Amino acid sequence: MLGRVKAALALLAIGAAPAAAQDWNVQITPYAWGTGVGGDVRPVPGGPTLSFDQGLSEVLEDLDAAFFLTGYMRSGRFVFLGDYSRSVSSRSGRVPVLGLPARGEVEQSSITLAAGYRAYSGPELTLDVLAGIRHWSIEAEATTPVVPGLSAGVDIDFTDPILALRTNIPLSERWSLIAYGDLGGFGAGSEWTGQVVATVNWKANDSLYLSAGYRHLFVDYDDGGPAVDVSFSGPLLGLTYRF
Repeated sequence: MLGRVKAALALLAIGAAPAAAQDWNVQITPYAWGTGVGGDVRPVPGGPTLSFDQGLSEVLEDLDAAFFLTGYMRSGRFVFLGDYSRSVSSRSGRVPVLGLPARGEVEQSSITLAAGYRAYSGPELTLDVLAGIRHWSIEAEATTPVVPGLSAGVDIDFTDPILALRTNIPLSERWSLIAYGDLGGFGAGSEWTGQVVATVNWKANDSLYLSAGYRHLFVDYDDGGPAVDVSFSGPLLGLTYRF
């Protein structure tokens, strides 16, 4: 499933590029996201829960690996959005109640695909309304040095429906603010998932933009077995190429 979604994202971006000069506004943004993890992971039903708690100053300390790419396309009032993110974060903590020292690692990859309509376009802002899906793959493992060889893990895949809003607010000739938010899950895959992204963008030229901002992504999944209630948050830097 995840492989097919990745292929769809790539085809969506590449296939539209030849038409960009005629009908499409296409932009691709690789970005760096200094994401840490906060929340709880329960590897087995009825088992202990490992809690993560990170602040902004600890983001880069927690992060082990990451790759992020987003794309946006518009033709007239129709808009399309895709995002792929993958991060691996680890942190030491304690198992609640038992108080045992523990170390946990959380690896998340997610693909978001959405399509929608430009509901408003004016000199002061634009507003896009979208609907789509987010496919999750989450692996988490907890170990404790108190009992060598003892570990518990969770490996889950699921897909959530999402509803989203995106706005672009010009601040000056070269500066703009982009804000994006979505909410989904609704019990179809996870109980809830959502994210908020806000960036300030500087136009270097007609094809190149630099962005800085913040992203918060969360998921609450519990199917009666393994459970994950975590958020991924941190600052981001992006470089957008516009066709």
